[in-house]
Amino acid sequence: MNPEGIVPLWKKRGKTSFDCVRQMQRLFETKKVGHTGTLDPDVEGVLPICIGRATKLVEYMTAEAKEYEGEATLGYSTTTEDVSGETVEKKGVLDTIGEHEVDNVLKELQGTIKQTPPMFSAVKVKGKRLYEYARQGIEVERPSREVTIYHLERTSPVTHEDELVRFRFRVTCSKGTYVRTLAVTMGEKLGYPSHMSDLTRTASGAFTKEQCLTEEELAQMKESGTLSDALYPFEHALKNWPSLTIDEETEAKVMNGAVIPLPKTMDESRFTLYNQHGECLAIYQKHPNKAGMMKPEKMLKIH
Repeated sequence: MNPEGIVPLWKKRGKTSFDCVRQMQRLFETKKVGHTGTLDPDVEGVLPICIGRATKLVEYMTAEAKEYEGEATLGYSTTTEDVSGETVEKKGVLDTIGEHEVDNVLKELQGTIKQTPPMFSAVKVKGKRLYEYARQGIEVERPSREVTIYHLERTSPVTHEDELVRFRFRVTCSKGTYVRTLAVTMGEKLGYPSHMSDLTRTASGAFTKEQCLTEEELAQMKESGTLSDALYPFEHALKNWPSLTIDEETEAKVMNGAVIPLPKTMDESRFTLYNQHGECLAIYQKHPNKAGMMKPEKMLKIH
């Protein structure tokens, strides 16, 4: 039987997200593998990997909120907005920056904010990724986008050393947020060039750091014949979604992709449908043209 489910992988620093996909393809002996939100090579953390039929959920899981723990360093900025880049601007911090001052800036950055993607990022402009332009030394106009910062707090004292100021923070944010750009904005608001000096992703959607397994642990599980134990059913990824449980008669219609009446109790525009055995059958949505009806957006269970 083909493997299917979600592996909460702990990505190590130095690997690309695609390296991880290739490794999972080898481990699970299947081509049907997808990750749920790129992590830069310098960043470690939670990277849920979808295997088999669970790859149908990649777009939804990528769109879910992520949580990070990072560190901002004030005193100089870099080309990549993190430690891997070359220094762009230097301005030693000679003033004392208080914790209250930092906390106020973090509070200010919560909510919906506009971000311009860094030049060293995978955003496409005119069919080419920004980092490709950046490597050629070409500066192009980048499209700004709105992102949501749900929660942002300082998690360490503010330290002053060698004309640099550092503090750690925890952030929960929407898809598309550049945390390194957030660290640069923190510095700007405090009056100094800055960059992100450390970053770890601690949660992605329904998956947390505590649930994760490393590549080494997964390789050991394969050797001992227990690799399938690493797979979460895709219902786990959807556990916080609004849902409806349907009877057997409706299940037969759903399995044929039918347009069916929408219960008056459902206010959400997108939701999951479960059968009486607790299996998630499909993602349905309110019908855009037929009031009181719902239609399939994505079928998850196969006959």
